[in-house]
Amino acid sequence: MIGVVVLTFQSADVIEACLESLRVSDHSDLRIVICDNNSQDKTIDAIKKWVEACGLRITEIGPEPGPLPDPAYLTLLHIGGNLGFAGGVNAGIQLLRSDPRIDLFWILNPDSEVAPDTAGAYARRAKEVGPFSLMGSRIRYHEAPQWIQSDGGQVSLWSGVCRNVNLGKIPEMTEPPDAGSLDFISGANMVASRQFVERAGLMVEDYFLYYEEVDWAARRGDLPLVLCPEAEVFHHGGTMIGTGSFTRRPSPFANYFNYRNRMRFVFRFRPWALPTAWFMSMLRVGKLFAIGAGDEAWAALRGLNGLPPPTAVRDQILPADRMRAFGMRERTR
Repeated sequence: MIGVVVLTFQSADVIEACLESLRVSDHSDLRIVICDNNSQDKTIDAIKKWVEACGLRITEIGPEPGPLPDPAYLTLLHIGGNLGFAGGVNAGIQLLRSDPRIDLFWILNPDSEVAPDTAGAYARRAKEVGPFSLMGSRIRYHEAPQWIQSDGGQVSLWSGVCRNVNLGKIPEMTEPPDAGSLDFISGANMVASRQFVERAGLMVEDYFLYYEEVDWAARRGDLPLVLCPEAEVFHHGGTMIGTGSFTRRPSPFANYFNYRNRMRFVFRFRPWALPTAWFMSMLRVGKLFAIGAGDEAWAALRGLNGLPPPTAVRDQILPADRMRAFGMRERTR
């Protein structure tokens, strides 16, 4: 059985399409938990509207839910605050772990839509490969499906910069990479085995946003990463946080966390590369300043050096959640 964790935050414009793509899956053995990070828009209304239109039943539970309700095809977990990506996903996994029938945990972004045979392909692939840590598949850009967004990821040895393998290539002309060449699976669409979760533990939560799945994969030990060539997912990417794409640069919000967490990851796993990673990141910051992207550069600079966020970045997080996100309350400039 597959447990699906969909983490929502300000996802009103995309969540219905995501859930509908799961509903029409040809693999019926799914248990879906929607973990809401205290959305302030109409995300909850959109979920309930879709549930009613489909004639489904949804079970709503609070931040201390206990065991997974049974039967529970669809559960809405109100987390009660913004726990960040890892915190929200971990809450969903913990809930699903209480059902011993669930042996695969599929983390799926709310701005993603899956092909009808993707869940079934994951289930078949898991049986074929034996023990594994994380499994991924090809992710295409939702708005431009003729291009690949990710076939898994690699981390630069000396800079800590992550890159999506086969980014921007044409799917029909591009073979998937060897899974052994990958360092991580994209957090927008990854399947964790129960064995991996029990051995490595849950994701580290102090990143808040970005690098959580990279850190998780780095703790996989001898459990391999796996790709499922038969599965496909279509991902908008950064609909709320402003992750970069072909048509836009990463937002100041995205840059702050990305540059800050790059240094945290390098410190934890490659401390000998800290000077090089800092220097190479500073070069990137300088390039942003040079092309006139001052807000993006300033946010990156402050994140890179462990400084409080710019006010515009801070204000995207509610006051009650700022200590968790930034490790500080109001010390901003």
